[in-house]
Amino acid sequence: MNQHLKQNSLLIVIHVIGWGIVFSLPLFFFHSESQLPTWRWYLGFCFVPLTCLIVFYTNLLFLIEHVLFRKKLVRYLLINLVYVTILGLLLHFWQEYHRAHFATPLSEAIKKVEKSRPHPPTILFLGRDMLLMGLTIGLSVAIKMTGNWYKIEREKQELEKARAEAELKNLKSQLNPHFLFNTLNNIYALIATNPDRAQFAVQDLSRLLRHVLYDNAQDLIPLEREFDFTRSYIKLMSLRLSPSTSLEVNIPEHGNGILVAPLLFIPLVENAFKHGVSNTRPSFIKILVDTSIPGRLDCIVENSNFPKKDNDRSGSGIGLTNLRRRLELLYPGKYDFQTGATADCFSAHLTIYLQNSIA
Repeated sequence: MNQHLKQNSLLIVIHVIGWGIVFSLPLFFFHSESQLPTWRWYLGFCFVPLTCLIVFYTNLLFLIEHVLFRKKLVRYLLINLVYVTILGLLLHFWQEYHRAHFATPLSEAIKKVEKSRPHPPTILFLGRDMLLMGLTIGLSVAIKMTGNWYKIEREKQELEKARAEAELKNLKSQLNPHFLFNTLNNIYALIATNPDRAQFAVQDLSRLLRHVLYDNAQDLIPLEREFDFTRSYIKLMSLRLSPSTSLEVNIPEHGNGILVAPLLFIPLVENAFKHGVSNTRPSFIKILVDTSIPGRLDCIVENSNFPKKDNDRSGSGIGLTNLRRRLELLYPGKYDFQTGATADCFSAHLTIYLQNSIA
C-alpha cells in the first residue's frame, strides 16, 4: 500500500513538473529589453497549452480507459476528432476575442504595419492548434498504455511469485512426510536387531522432527543449524550400518554467517543411505560439505550403487525430484546440481552460489 502511494506521489510530481515546463515556455521567447512580460501578454500564450492540458487529461483519465481499452477504436477516434475540432474553434475565437479586448493596445503606427503585412489564412492556425492537440492525445495514449503494461507485468510477477510460494509450500509438505517415512523405516529395521539402540533412535528422531517442523517453516536458517541437523541425521541413520559399510563424513563446524534454505542436504544423504548400503556386500558412503570458496556452497555425496527394485516400497522416491524443483524455486540460476551413476558408484554434486549472510 505504501509503495502504491509513493508511486502515485511520484507520478503527480512528474506531471506537475512537465506541465510547469510547458506553461513556462512563453517566457523563454520574450525578447523585449525595455519592459518585462505582462500578465496580459502571458495569458495570450497560455490558451494553447491549457487546451492541450484539457485534452490530455480527458483522454488519460476517461476516454482511453472507457473507450479505447474497451476495443472501441473507431468510436475513440471519432470522439477525439469532434472534441479537437470543437476545442480548436473555441480556442481560435477566444484568441481573437483576447486580442481585441485584453491584449496590450498597439500604437497607430504599429497597427498600420500589421495591416500592411500579409496574414496566413485562419485554417493554418486552426490546423496548427489541432495538430498540437492531436500530438497531446498521442502522448496520453502512449503514457497510459505504458503504465498499463507495467501494471500488467507487475501483476504477472505477483501472481508468479504467489504460485511459486504455493508450490514451494507444497514441496515442503511432501518433504516432511518423506523424511519421516524413511527415518521410521530405518528405526523399524533397527528394532529387530537392536531394541536398545532403536529406543535411543526414537529420542533422536523427536529432536530431529523439531528441526523439520519448525526450521523448515522458515525461508532461511543459519548454515550451522543445517550442519547440526545433517550430522544428527547421519548419526541416526548410521545406527543400523553393518561393519562392511564405510562411512566418511566431512561437514564444517561453522557456516561463516551464511543463510541457507532448510533441508537441502537431507535428500542427498537419504538417497545415499537408501541406495548405497547393502547388508551382504561391502558398501561405502562419502559426504563432503565445502564452504572454503567465498560465496559458494558445495555438497558432494558419493555412495556404492545398489538401486532398489520396483517391488521395494520403502519410500516414495520423490527426494531428488523434490530437491531439483525446490532449487529451481529457491535459487533460480544460482545453483548447479549434477548426478551420475556407474555400476558401482552413485554421485551427487550440489553447488549453490550464495550471497546471503547474517552479518
